[in-house]
Amino acid sequence: MPVTETRREHETAAPARARPAGRARTTWPRHRARAAALLWVLPAVILVAGVVHVGIAYNAAVGTTEWNGISPTRLPVGFDNYVAMARDDVFLAALRNTAVYGVAIIVLQLSLGLGLAVLVRTQTRGRHLLRVLVFVPVVLSPAIIATSARHVLDHDGALNAALDAIGLGSLAQPWLANPTTALATLVAITVWQYTGYSFVIYDAAIAQVDEATLEAAQIDGAGNARMFTAVILPSLRGSHLVLIVLTAINALKTFDLVILTTGGGPGMSTEMLTLHVYEQTIVRFHAGYGAALSMVLVIIALVFAVLQVRLSHVREA
Repeated sequence: MPVTETRREHETAAPARARPAGRARTTWPRHRARAAALLWVLPAVILVAGVVHVGIAYNAAVGTTEWNGISPTRLPVGFDNYVAMARDDVFLAALRNTAVYGVAIIVLQLSLGLGLAVLVRTQTRGRHLLRVLVFVPVVLSPAIIATSARHVLDHDGALNAALDAIGLGSLAQPWLANPTTALATLVAITVWQYTGYSFVIYDAAIAQVDEATLEAAQIDGAGNARMFTAVILPSLRGSHLVLIVLTAINALKTFDLVILTTGGGPGMSTEMLTLHVYEQTIVRFHAGYGAALSMVLVIIALVFAVLQVRLSHVREA
């Protein structure tokens, strides 16, 4: 019996002694793991640095010259292009319009997106259909939206025809050709198209709210309004901040909708920064001044990009 027990102990102990050797053979040295990770990210780093960063540096250099974009010679002017912006009425109008446009779409998109998300979460019937209908405009091309909007909002378009049909013909007007309504009309088009994006973010964030917390609030006697303001709304703080940053960056990049609907007019009522850069660089052959304008746009976008990265770290913490 002692011999048998010793043999059994030896057989059961042998695999245990063999495991560390096998585990050691499958373990990579730390420096090899880091090298492999760098190889995976190297193509992305080369692409970003070679296309984006080098392009920005080249654009900054062009912004300090007077150049038409075609001639092989460039006249260095230092920061004269940036000084000229202070006297450029079109630039100042574009800066003002972009700021008003950005603030308006931030407020409206976030408010409507949050309202629709709450509606979907409280609605028992048709919620899946509502999700689809709200998100469909987001996937449409801005060129399609702009072309359709021009026909609908024209003086003889469908909107004015509908107003006439319901007895509100006095409100009919060329919505995109009126200086007092053109910018507000662009805001309405943008909000209609991209509210679905805010809705999806809020809908996912509300789904992450702890149900136990909601049940506890109901037990304490909190109504729907109190539950929304005290429980749901504070939990959406990270979503608010991220959507504000992303919407602001999208406002800075707005170009195709404006050029396909109003072209910056009437007058300068819908002039945007991106459109002014295009006009100076492509239409008027002021490549140096256009590069300086685009650098201002890059700096503003960079501020929002840094803010977005900081906010993402805050959310993770």
